[in-house]
Amino acid sequence: MSVLKAGFISVIFLTVPAGYALEPDEILVIVNSDAPASIRTGQYYCTMRKVPKANVLGLPLGAGPGDTIGREDYESKLAAPIREKLSTPEFAEKIRCLLTTYGVPVKVGGRGPLKGKEDELKRLRELAEQQRNALEQLKQSGSAGSSEQKRIFTEKLARLQSDIDRIVGKETNASVDSELSMVMFGEYELYRWQPNQLKNNVLGLSLNTLMVCRLDGPDEKTAQGLVDKAMAAEKTTLKGVACIDSRGIADDKQPFSPGHYDQSLRDLALLTKFRTALTVKEERTEGLFPAGACPNTAVYCGWYSLQKYIDAFDFVDGAVGYHISSLEAADLRDPNSSQWCPAMLRDGIAATLGAVAEPYLLSFPEPKAFFLELFKGRRLVEAYYYTAPFNSWQLVLIGDPLYRPFKITP
Repeated sequence: MSVLKAGFISVIFLTVPAGYALEPDEILVIVNSDAPASIRTGQYYCTMRKVPKANVLGLPLGAGPGDTIGREDYESKLAAPIREKLSTPEFAEKIRCLLTTYGVPVKVGGRGPLKGKEDELKRLRELAEQQRNALEQLKQSGSAGSSEQKRIFTEKLARLQSDIDRIVGKETNASVDSELSMVMFGEYELYRWQPNQLKNNVLGLSLNTLMVCRLDGPDEKTAQGLVDKAMAAEKTTLKGVACIDSRGIADDKQPFSPGHYDQSLRDLALLTKFRTALTVKEERTEGLFPAGACPNTAVYCGWYSLQKYIDAFDFVDGAVGYHISSLEAADLRDPNSSQWCPAMLRDGIAATLGAVAEPYLLSFPEPKAFFLELFKGRRLVEAYYYTAPFNSWQLVLIGDPLYRPFKITP
């Protein structure tokens, strides 16, 4: 590589957080026009962050407390109007981020079975039944070499079941926000996930992908308070303690494995010591931080207590963190939920993320990658989209998209 070329690449890396940072006029705020709390939250955000009033899109999404929207209503009441707004001369190729607000549905239902695939579905089910019978016979026979045959039969059965699931519409539900990130893509397959084209994208540029963030929580006050906490922390920089909770699982060098994510948490602890002025506190066993163990928490990341929040934290203004486990944002607006997202929001965290349905481990941003982006001076929504593996899937990011917890550094 030439010196000139290397220097040019270095300049890009040094200037990306500032030069390509999301700006207020690049955000489209989505509010539910049937819900006064949603309108107030959107207006509050625009006032505090100086987002132009023209950048608010009110959509009639129902006055009830429902947090789920059907697939057809999602397309007609949410996706289509947003697509239309972003196609106007005033907004075309200008908006980089959507901000959904308290009152806008959190989850979108599945698409249902694919039409015209009845014969194929019947054939696949027959083949799957044959594979199950063959596998059962093999297990009963106990013949030599059966272990390898079992593996082959099991893999074939898994592929057949995946094809069946795709046709019947299993795992085609998602978080509204994750689906909206692909609202400008046109037709794409609704089965499990789609790759996030912004991940590891040095310039943060994509022709179609939108970053999506949410001001939400157990109540309107909590949702609006996320902005206040973020702006308070930005006056200096985020200060306090980083509480990192790994589990002592050995790194097996396998991508997306429990060992891989556990090592990422340990790496995050070390990275935090070198890149920030935060004090680092670690828990490296199967246990979790006990109640009250983490005062002045500025950063939290850890696992694994499924839908059972442990109130170990006294969050400072601007605190950022997430718990790696399934379903922690399934009941985001339930004030009594023990899931980690609503519980942490209730306890004062300013930004978090979680899943509205089973996401699988590989869908979470790696802890060290996500927080490194924040340490470099990225805004919250940028840090997430430059490290999240998938869109059209289950995770939702909660907080002020413009929030920059740390000052820009190389």
